[in-house]
Order: sequence, then C-alpha cells, then structure tokens
Amino acid sequence: MRTGIVVTARPGMEELAVLAEELGFASFWVYDTPMVNGDPFVALGLCAKATNRIKLGIGVTSPALRSAPAAAAGLASLNALAPGRIICGIGTGNTARRTLGMLPTKMVELERFTAQLQDLCAGRPTEYREGDRARDVRFLHVGSYVNSTDPIEFVVAAFGLKAAAIAGRRGTGTISFGLLDPAAWEGFTQTRRDAAQQAGNPLEVDSYVMTSLHVLGEGEERHGDAARDAMGHIALALLTFAADNPAFADALTDEERGAVQRLLDRRGTTAAATDRHHVLYRNYLGRIDPEDRDLVVPSLVDKLGLVGTRDELVSRIATMEQSGINEIVIQPVVDPDVEMRELAKLVG
Repeated sequence: MRTGIVVTARPGMEELAVLAEELGFASFWVYDTPMVNGDPFVALGLCAKATNRIKLGIGVTSPALRSAPAAAAGLASLNALAPGRIICGIGTGNTARRTLGMLPTKMVELERFTAQLQDLCAGRPTEYREGDRARDVRFLHVGSYVNSTDPIEFVVAAFGLKAAAIAGRRGTGTISFGLLDPAAWEGFTQTRRDAAQQAGNPLEVDSYVMTSLHVLGEGEERHGDAARDAMGHIALALLTFAADNPAFADALTDEERGAVQRLLDRRGTTAAATDRHHVLYRNYLGRIDPEDRDLVVPSLVDKLGLVGTRDELVSRIATMEQSGINEIVIQPVVDPDVEMRELAKLVG
C-alpha cells in the first residue's frame, strides 16, 4: 500500500512537501476550497520547485470553481514545473460549492469537465460551451509555457457508484474522502472496472482515499483526546455536511445526529439558515478546537479515521488494499512533522 500526505494550502507548506519526499511518501496533495484555504496552483507551484520526485496532487477541483480552459492552463503549467508528477482530482465541488452557500454541480458536468481537462492537458482540442454557443478550443501557446506532452494523472472523486462509473468511462482512477469501508470500495472498484471494460479503457488504475491516522500508545484509550485531535477534522467534515444537508441525517446514528444538532447550536445557526455557510465551515479541515472534541463521537472515530494499535492498523490497511485502494493519503493536523514520521514507520 502506497501512502501520501494532504494538507491545506498555505505559505510554508512546501517545507512539508520536501519532508514527505525525504520520508518516501508517494504523493503530496492540497485541497481546493477557495473560501477556506489558499490557492492550490500557487501552493503546488512552490512544491514543484522544492521537490524532485514526489507526485503533487489537487484534491479536488471542480467545474464549479473554474472553467476547463483555466483549470487546464493551471495544470499544464504545473506539469511544466514538475513534468509527469501532477495528479488532478475532479469532483462536483461538494464542499467548495457549499462554502459559498451553493449546491454541487451535476454528474453530467463532472464527466464533461473531466473529458475537457483530459483533452486539453494532452494537447488535444475539446468542445467548450457557454450557453448555446460551442466552439472547439485548444492550447495556443508557443514555447514552454505549458507541458502537454508528459501525462497528467486524473482521478474522479467518488462517494457513490455514479461517480465510479464516470471514472471507468473516462479511464481515470478514483479518490474519496473519509470513506474507509472495504465493502463500499469493492463496489466502487467493480463499478469502475465494468464501465472501463465497456469503454475499452484500462482496468488497472490507481485509487486513493484521504483520511487520518493515529497509532495508539500502550494503554491509550481508543476514543481519547489524542485520537479525536488527530482525526477530528475528518469527523467535523462529515458533521458539517450533515448539518448543511439534512437529508443525510438518515444515514447517521442517533448519537451522530445529536452531534450534528450540537454543532448547529454551537455555531449559532440552523440547517435552514441561508447564511449557515458563514459559520459551519469555520476552520474547515483544520485541527479541531478542544471544546469541539465531544462532537467527535466514538462511532465517527471508528468509521472515519485509522485509529488503533500498530498491528491493528497494519491488518486494517491490508484489508483496504484488497478492496481496491492503492494509496492512503493522510492529513496530519496536530504535529505534521511527527505524524508524517509515524506514518512512514508504520508502512515502512
């Protein structure tokens, strides 16, 4: 099982990319959530100049954030700085749209955008449409502005089988956030492979999952403060989604629904407030505040984070690999230097 690192884009994070490369991680990612994080293209440009081997990923961009020509120019520019080392995750903009108080884009837009980026970044023309007006577009650069020769790896963000099928039809891998259930991944893998086979695309492509990791010390409580601090940002992301999307509550336990309501109360908003995005996404994917530890109920620790003894984690990771996951991408939030070294030892 390969391992990678994901962080929020901010000045200085290129130093973590250098450490990740030194420790032997396969990839280094940044999120693309404009209203709460820095710009991923700027961040990865710094990482590209500071590293030599590690792959650099955006996890994930969306047709809701920028046009296909603009996104392709950014990706191909990064590819000129780090030839063949760029990965681009593409999704519906579930979080990035909700931080604006808007809904994610449709699956048809996700598939169209993926195809456009694949075409443009490979130097091919693609259809670009605004309203009723459609034109073929292509890179017109002369010289070394962009790199459309070395391949860029694309992965589709999958939280359901429709997205997995898109990945198969487009010949891409998949990426998911906080989804560790092997049964779900087996479904993703089979759906993607079936769609790939029908489309004549390669069956073997890479799949990634973003999560968090905490190795329990001897006698340490599984659901204690240290574990909650290490993976609380993943748990709060799910609770925030549920608070912003009440229909999702049916998939939660009573204890988890109680945590959602406490989150709404604590943020001073409701699931119907039109300005709830102003407070629900505060410090999104950052280290949780100590006063929010109670929101990270035990079931969320067990489902969303890799928390356990060394032997338990080794066994769990092996099972995840068998389900179709090729790489686990960890976000360190407490002490990134220490957490990255701990993960390197775990899988070394």
